[in-house]
Formats: sequence, C-alpha cells, structure tokens
Amino acid sequence: MKVAVIGAAGGIGQALALLLKNRLPAGSDLALYDIAPVTPGVAVDLSHIPTPVSIKGYAGEDPTLALEGADVVLISAGVARKPGMDRADLFNVNAGIIKSLAERIAVVCPKACVGIITNPVNTTVAIAADVLKKAGVYDKRKLFGVTTLDVIRSETFVAELKGIDPGQVRVPVIGGHSGVTILPLLSQVEGVEFTEEEIKALTPRIQNAGTEVVEAKAGGGSATLSMGQAACRFGLALVRALQGEEGVVECAYVEGDGKHTRFFAQPIKLGKEGVEEVMDYGKLSDFEQESLEGMLDTLKGDIAKGEEFAAK
Repeated sequence: MKVAVIGAAGGIGQALALLLKNRLPAGSDLALYDIAPVTPGVAVDLSHIPTPVSIKGYAGEDPTLALEGADVVLISAGVARKPGMDRADLFNVNAGIIKSLAERIAVVCPKACVGIITNPVNTTVAIAADVLKKAGVYDKRKLFGVTTLDVIRSETFVAELKGIDPGQVRVPVIGGHSGVTILPLLSQVEGVEFTEEEIKALTPRIQNAGTEVVEAKAGGGSATLSMGQAACRFGLALVRALQGEEGVVECAYVEGDGKHTRFFAQPIKLGKEGVEEVMDYGKLSDFEQESLEGMLDTLKGDIAKGEEFAAK
C-alpha cells in the first residue's frame, strides 16, 4: 500500500506521519507532501525510525510525486483554528486548498481512497466530491470526511466518566464534524447507563471539545496530536480493508443514501473498494432524535456552501 499524507509538515501531518511510520504494514510506502520546504527533512527524520515502511518527502507547489500510485490519500493541509475562530472562519483559505488538491487527485490518482481532515469537513468534503465529479472520476465509495476525532473523544470522555478502560468503549458518532452537527449516540454504548444529566453534559462537551483544546493552547494551535491519532486509526482501518480484511467498521462522513443530507457521518463497513456498506445507525433515544432534527438545517447549509464553492 502507498499512503500519501498531504499537509505533512503541519501539526496534524507530522503526528500522523510519525504514527503511520510506526504502524503501517511491512512493505508499505509513505509519501509526505507539503508546500513547506521542511517536508523532505521531516521524511528524513522519520526514515531513521527502524520500521519496514519506506518514506519519502516532497515540497513545493505540486503534490504530483507524492500522489502518484497512492492507494490512500489523507489530507490535513490548510490553516488551523485560533482562539475565537469557528470552523466557518477557516473556510475561505481551506476551501481553495481542497479544490486545487482534488483537481490534482482527479488527474494523478483518481482511484485512490481520499480521507479529508481539513476543516470545515462538513463543507470541504462537498467541494472535493464536486471537483472530482466535474472531472468525471468521482466514486462516492472512495471519499471520506475523517470524523474519527469525535469518536475517540467520545470514547475517552465516557471512559473517564464511568471509570472504565477506554479501549473497551465504542461510541458511534453521527451527523457532521462541527458543533451541533456532532451527535454521539450515548444510548448505544454497550454496558453503560447514563442519567439524563450526564447525557446533557457529555454531549455538548464532545461537540465543543475542539474549542477546549484551542483555548487550552492559548493561541498556540488546535487539536493536532489527537487528530493525528484519529486520522491514523481511520487510515489504518482503510488500509486493512483495502488489503481484504473483513468486518472493518468505522464512522465517517460520506455520501450515502441522502436520507437526511447528501453527506452524513455514520458507521460504515469498509472493503476493497472503500465503502462497502453504509450501515444503519440504529434506534435513537428521544434526546438524540431531537438533536438530529435540530442539526439538519446547519448541516445542509454547510454542504450547500461547499457545492457553491466547487461550482464557481
């Protein structure tokens, strides 16, 4: 497998590259690309780690060499949130970056599975989809918004609250990847009961956990290390499925049946072609159903913004 990390010199990209260098299957190729001139140096630095994963770094305006032959492309390129910014403030810069990268992917590696980390994910995934569609190479099974950070935060916070091993906790998270569009299905956590008060406190904490990090870093960045871990978890799941492992399930933001919105995060079964099945997310509690209905206008608006940008 060849995995390309785009935006590899940034906080998320370097953390993700480090994890992948250590955890990709033997014989994998890891390609790092960023506009920043430091990127080949990041690759040399990581190449000294003794694992059977080859690594190369590329810098400059053109990501072609990193993308050539890629099976999986993980995109974290863009600007990060700063205190007082919401994900919509990132839109103008990051939308243009995603559009130009999607145009290159359409030409260089149109069959690759593409995971988009760059915020606002609710919007950037729609941009990438419509750019690929315009180029005639869009396959909805192969484009993902990486929402795994919402899942790992949910698992961590539930484990802390209940005093249990976080490795044993699974929390499906549906909807989108910002604010009220993030909906952890706490009613579906096996072996755990929550009071109404706990659900009403935990849900907004998960929804606003990104802001918690931005404020704690006091202008020094956003969630880079936890996002690197989340993107690694998703990337490795994708690699395992592409190599034929069965029963690989993760939550991701994909184009499904359009029941709620064109793109929607929910559990998906991964396979050799990307999305094998968009799974039913099951029965919701009254609180979750109300939250779902309350988020849809926001999510639809975010998607429409991406579609409009791609159409320009």
